[in-house]
Amino acid sequence: MTKNVMRGLALVGALSTGAAMAAGPDLSSLTTAVDFGTVITAILAIAGLLAAVYVSIKGATTVIGLIRRG
Repeated sequence: MTKNVMRGLALVGALSTGAAMAAGPDLSSLTTAVDFGTVITAILAIAGLLAAVYVSIKGATTVIGLIRRG
C-alpha cells in the first residue's frame, strides 16, 4: 500500500472512532440509583469540624503568643 492510502485509512479510522465515542455510554440507570446527598452532607460536616479545629488551634497559639510577650 502507498503512503497516501495508509494515511487515508488512518484518517477514516480516527474520524469514525471519534464519532462513535462522541455520544458516550448511557449510564443514567446507574447514576439515578445513587443518592449523593448524604455523602455531601457528611463531607461538609467533616470539613466544618476541621475548620473549627484549625481556628481553635490558631486562636490558642495567638493567645499563648500574647501571654509570652507579656
